[in-house]
Amino acid sequence: MKTFEELGVSEEIRRAIEEIGFVAPMPVQEQVIPCLLSNRNDTIALAQTGTGKTAAFGIPLLQRINMHDKSTQALVLSPTRELCLQITDDIRTFGKYIEGLRVTAVYGGASIGDQIKSLKRGTQIIVATPGRLIDLIERGAAQLDNVINVVLDEADEMLNMGFSESINAIFESIPEDRNTLLFSATMSREIEKIARNYLHDPEEIVVGSRNEGAENVNHIYYMVNAKDKYLALKRVVDFYPKIYAIIFCRTKKETQEIADKLIRDGYNAESLHGDLSQQQRDLTMQKFRMHTTQFLVATDVAARGLDVEDLTHVINYSLPDDIESYTHRSGRTGRAGKKGTSISIIHTRERSKVRAIEKEIGKKFVDGKLPTPKEICTKQLYKVMDNIVNTEVLDEEIAPFMDEINRYFEYMDKDDVIKHMVSMEFGKFLAYYADAPEIEVPVTDREKKDRGGRRDRRSDDRSKRSSKPEKGYTRLHINLGKEEGFYPGEIMQFLNRNMRGRQDVGHIDLLKHFSYIEVPTGDAKRVIKAFNGAKYKGRPVKCEVAEGKKTRR
Repeated sequence: MKTFEELGVSEEIRRAIEEIGFVAPMPVQEQVIPCLLSNRNDTIALAQTGTGKTAAFGIPLLQRINMHDKSTQALVLSPTRELCLQITDDIRTFGKYIEGLRVTAVYGGASIGDQIKSLKRGTQIIVATPGRLIDLIERGAAQLDNVINVVLDEADEMLNMGFSESINAIFESIPEDRNTLLFSATMSREIEKIARNYLHDPEEIVVGSRNEGAENVNHIYYMVNAKDKYLALKRVVDFYPKIYAIIFCRTKKETQEIADKLIRDGYNAESLHGDLSQQQRDLTMQKFRMHTTQFLVATDVAARGLDVEDLTHVINYSLPDDIESYTHRSGRTGRAGKKGTSISIIHTRERSKVRAIEKEIGKKFVDGKLPTPKEICTKQLYKVMDNIVNTEVLDEEIAPFMDEINRYFEYMDKDDVIKHMVSMEFGKFLAYYADAPEIEVPVTDREKKDRGGRRDRRSDDRSKRSSKPEKGYTRLHINLGKEEGFYPGEIMQFLNRNMRGRQDVGHIDLLKHFSYIEVPTGDAKRVIKAFNGAKYKGRPVKCEVAEGKKTRR
């Protein structure tokens, strides 16, 4: 293993990174840093979040900056405000001893006026979210004529969020004679397209496996009936006393409902979704990062770009529609060499989704059996006993009260005291699981056939209803799909451009050449009107109310 000095890292940067505990380069740093320092080749680096990639691109960026020039020489694009701020803080830390260094973060949800003032004072490195950077370019505040190094961090996330048009516009403002580094967790068709358009003969560096989720993540699924999903979630989280997890849901409504249920049942949980203000989201994330909150219940869009240390689990309360989203979810845990677990709570019709994910990531899911009440209570009992044994005893502070304490407990023997202590901490689990509802293991139609049983009419009715929208919502068919780059972020941006005010959108189904979206029934006509007659990438858009496999105007 090489040292940072052997990789060519300067003395000022080595001094800064040693102070924060960097001893030896991580694999991604060992491969990327010398590549970026030694030549001007464009590079594609496939690596999971949490592998040390910010240092891998941040250190070479700093070393290439001409400190006598105050113009912007490097640009880092990230998908979210959260990641943008994190990258900025890291680069400033790495460059702590570089005199005259200015790094500026620009992102939505903050005062654009303050950001304009900061850019006008001069900055060598801009770290930006695409939307806000476009605004600053159009206002003439962001001058990118001297940019020689561009980094696209979590490029796959940016495309999933619908930033492809913004990325195209940004590259038109950057000199062609530049060095471009693209970081991505997966190598999708869309990433390959960006690489063809903007990178010249790129070198590809793979840390781990191409198109694979984190190596240190175990994948488990529990199959239950839809009515039992929340009960199953409770059993899962109760079985892991030291769990620290993100619970992913499909819709904002479901996210809030599950968070509310967990809070009502005494769990330390908070929700994160698009209906929260930026201030609320920042406070929620701060509490979660400090481990004040144990469970973060989130939608995919709200959780994009989150980088949280020491997550033990990711729980898929609802599986996402596309495999890439699953990869991003599961990649939140199992970082920096630590083990993590991705748990999915599914119903019978989702087993095929699990098989498709297995095929794509090259890893098998464990077909999990839900823990029994006795197994859960045993786990929780050991947690209580560990807490009691490992509690620090403040001998000096408690000494003045010992006589009174001894008098109070003099008529109780040791066993009774222990029983009272354990019951105080453990009582709620004993009470709940003494009368816990049964969770039946569902039987698939194929299993019924194998057992010589018959498919009943009710199961057929349920499968027919699977395409029905959520209550109060109408399902719309749109003639655009994944092949046209029509991902959830693009859908929301398209709606924002063509409609006044904020539009609530429920479940989204993305297929190859068309899509289904659910909107509140009262808004359906307005959404159809906004879509019809509009164009997406030059193609006329058609939107209709969907009825099963057939559609009508």
